[in-house]
Amino acid sequence: MILTVTPNPSLDRTYEVPSLDRGEVVRATGERVDPGGKGVNVSRAVTAAGRRTIAVLPLGGAPGALVADLLDAQGIEVAPVPVAGATRSNIALAEADGVLTKINAPGPELTPAEQELLLDTVRRQSPGADWIACCGSLPRGLAPSWYAELVVRVHAVGVRIALDTSGPALLAALRERPDVVKPNAQELAEAVGRPLVTVGDALKAAEELRGMGARAVLASLGADGQLLVDDDGAWFGTAAVDVVRSNVGAGDSSLAGFLVAGGRGPEALASAVAHGAAAVRLPGSVMPTPADLDPAAVTVTAEVPADRALREPAP
Repeated sequence: MILTVTPNPSLDRTYEVPSLDRGEVVRATGERVDPGGKGVNVSRAVTAAGRRTIAVLPLGGAPGALVADLLDAQGIEVAPVPVAGATRSNIALAEADGVLTKINAPGPELTPAEQELLLDTVRRQSPGADWIACCGSLPRGLAPSWYAELVVRVHAVGVRIALDTSGPALLAALRERPDVVKPNAQELAEAVGRPLVTVGDALKAAEELRGMGARAVLASLGADGQLLVDDDGAWFGTAAVDVVRSNVGAGDSSLAGFLVAGGRGPEALASAVAHGAAAVRLPGSVMPTPADLDPAAVTVTAEVPADRALREPAP
């Protein structure tokens, strides 16, 4: 069972549009409404893979009630934390050429009592979990050290933790040695304080995050592939994608694929790459099922191409 924690969930509306022209009336060709937030997406992907998950998240107002209803309709068990503020609503505009524009609301501010209730709910739901995936930005009211405190509490009950966040919250949590962190290239560059222009740059940055405390680093490099660095070495995985419909939730799908495959080693990396590649072929934030995966298209190697230039360099 994979328990997910989403401190700042959302109600996500995704519109598919031919192109985005400022100041003009843009007619959508497709529309979806989904429960959102990185941890929520991981739960959705785990469910799509046929595995059990429990989603812990603060919910408030009409948007929060709709998020709970949508998750329930997808067969996802929810452990809600009632909060006074309304759950945020986000909008994503997906253009035909694959360009995505996102408008993310800030979300509610959690009171000290609500923050403690969130931590306590995770503790109560932890028994029996193989992994706890803690994902996304922190809502207003939560200090950057909140994820670090969560890592301490999760390790105290003997459960492994995967962390997908960025900025000060990531740096603070590294000191408590999370079992795996999943930054993208931009978050890697921010964490080490310098640009990444090659795969080798990303590899070095991932190794530095391990030096700061991460036991393993699963780095998403967008169209360039994914890196896994842990005690046993480093691996690089890629998969060809012919048409990109939406990259909303692709990184979350990758993390889910990594965890359902055991969360360790090249086999788990191959699963992460396959899930990420399948996700970008689907509309909105639709999560891939096993039927959507193409494991034969995935290549994983221990010979990391350090000199390869990133198509999407991180400044």
